[in-house]
Amino acid sequence: MTPLLSVEGLTKRYGAHLGCGDVSFDLYPGEVMGIVGESGSGKSTLLNCMAGHLAPDAGRVVFDTRADGPKDTITMSEPERRMLGRTDWAFVHQHARDGLRMGVSAGGNVGERLMAVGARHYGEIRDQAIDWLGRVEIDATRVDDRPTTFSGGMQQRLQIARNLVTGPRLVFMDEPTGGLDVSVQARLLDLLRGLVRDMGLSAIIVTHDLAVVRLLADRLMVMKSGRVVEAGLTDQVLDDPQHGYTQLLVSSVLQV
Repeated sequence: MTPLLSVEGLTKRYGAHLGCGDVSFDLYPGEVMGIVGESGSGKSTLLNCMAGHLAPDAGRVVFDTRADGPKDTITMSEPERRMLGRTDWAFVHQHARDGLRMGVSAGGNVGERLMAVGARHYGEIRDQAIDWLGRVEIDATRVDDRPTTFSGGMQQRLQIARNLVTGPRLVFMDEPTGGLDVSVQARLLDLLRGLVRDMGLSAIIVTHDLAVVRLLADRLMVMKSGRVVEAGLTDQVLDDPQHGYTQLLVSSVLQV
């Protein structure tokens, strides 16, 4: 099977500081990869390099495009990469405000992404927006309300609807449950797990919360000081960590 995404030797430096160093892995269709580590470990730098938000110093990010097969997204033209970001890729930010238009209605937020890929029929766009609000557990009566009137959890669910409405094949998630109350986190995780399963999504999830990757990720990479120190099946890594740093991460959770 051809990998959906192949990351090869991805490296990013900030002067003398290593953001991420020589990271390589393959992600297959329908697979969820978790990336964990403490603050400053390099996980967000890696995610942003993969998603095209940061230019790496070295390496390749090869995506199996629908039209042309595997292509290095780093050497893509800007219009190509932008279209990929509207169709086959999605990015869920930790803070929903970074991924939403706060001055536009909930329905407008979802509809904008549809219009970006060519949808023009207002009634159909609105119907799809309402359908997706329902799928992320937002009442249809809120379709014309602005995100500023929503709770943090609702804003995050709206951001997910905006991202998934075009049926992407790969979703990047940066601390998707960060900053939310525990009860809200649990509901959001249940929702994400259902959507990943039902849509056959591939996803890369960056988090410091091991419970998140335990629930969502098939495989896991542990980062420290910009480098991957351990990788494997999620349950295997968490239940029998081999690297001292991973052991420390797991034991710190167990002691809480």
